[in-house]
Amino acid sequence: MSIILTLLVIFLGRYETDMSSSAQQVKKNSSIFNPFPGIVASSEMAAAVAAPPYDVVSRVEACDVAMDNPHSFLRVSRAEIELPIEIDAYDKAVYERAALNFNRLINSNILVADTSPAYYIWRLSADEYEQTGVVVAASIDAYKSGYIMRHEFTRPEKELDRVYHIKALSAATGPTLLTHKPDSQLCDYIKLLTDQGPIIDITGPNNVSHKIWRISALESINSLQKILNKLPGCYIADGHHRTAAASRLSEGRDSGGGSFLGVLFPSDQLNILDYNRVIRDLNGLSGNDFLRELELDFIVKKLKEPKRPKKARSFTLYIEKKWYSLELRSESIVPKDPVNSLDVSILSTKILEPIIDLYEPRTNQRIDFVGGARGLEGLKSYVDKNNWSVAFALFPTSIDDLIKVADCGEVMPPKSTWFEPKLLDGLISLAIKS
Repeated sequence: MSIILTLLVIFLGRYETDMSSSAQQVKKNSSIFNPFPGIVASSEMAAAVAAPPYDVVSRVEACDVAMDNPHSFLRVSRAEIELPIEIDAYDKAVYERAALNFNRLINSNILVADTSPAYYIWRLSADEYEQTGVVVAASIDAYKSGYIMRHEFTRPEKELDRVYHIKALSAATGPTLLTHKPDSQLCDYIKLLTDQGPIIDITGPNNVSHKIWRISALESINSLQKILNKLPGCYIADGHHRTAAASRLSEGRDSGGGSFLGVLFPSDQLNILDYNRVIRDLNGLSGNDFLRELELDFIVKKLKEPKRPKKARSFTLYIEKKWYSLELRSESIVPKDPVNSLDVSILSTKILEPIIDLYEPRTNQRIDFVGGARGLEGLKSYVDKNNWSVAFALFPTSIDDLIKVADCGEVMPPKSTWFEPKLLDGLISLAIKS
């Protein structure tokens, strides 16, 4: 590990404590989760505007989704799809095009700016699954103090991309997924507030229903705000780069720390899928040699058909067009601390680092990540199409593991969790002074 990264780990370890004194002070002196005048998709056009999050689709996929839809929010969140392929996704022209398209949606009343602050309640449901959260302007001071806890490092280039995007639009358009430990008072009050019809009711990708309510009555706002600000703490589940970008933009302001766009869900409603790995090369090893090395710590079995791992400390391997199951041997020693006992950590310490010399996955170009929603076929397709060497499917990290890591002021390895279903971009945005 480099000296700079070591110092960063030390700094963030001190910075991210479980309800540190500074976090307690922020909670005591200010409101954490606030109403705001949202920039909201009109009910008639919401289905056309709504788009997958900018960071879960490739440039090619974004082009395909938006091709026949001039109102798709991907033309704002991934504006490079309207520019020649040789223009880099981080080019200045991309952010200028994003601002142009965002303003066009506003000027056409496809996106409408509310005139007074409100909370918004967002419900996602599919089959028998349902999660309901509150859309808020979350305090950046609370994020900086550690009251809103993180569990991942950010990649500098990805963070800077969101900084430029927010500055160009003067708005945060992608919500951060926040979670809190279950609170019965909040749950009951949300049920009361959603008795009326929603302002948005659409069906998004994967047949997921998205319903949004606007809570604008002053009495309801005040009651909801009191309940939200009694929460003992909350966690970033997904959206670390968006949050870090908003925090960076707030630095040096005289008017306080500012806000970022968040949606608060109770932890017992969140659904985490596996976040899998694909590896470019085996560092000179043959496939057979690699399998023999694995047998030192794992029971390796060839599979007739691909199967996802059924429990922790087991993996599914794809190599040379064959599938294998890997189960960690009982005699293999695994640390008991919250981070190093995670399956994503075991994969690194038992396989990637010692066998193929792959370190620092945040920046290493020999590794990539595939969300569990794409299934095992998505892993196979990535390896075969790109002529990479191997893929690993993992057992999903639990929300309890995420909370334990954050409570200890630690960080997970990159891409440890994949939350599904996804909040859609474009339905609600937060104006931010740049």
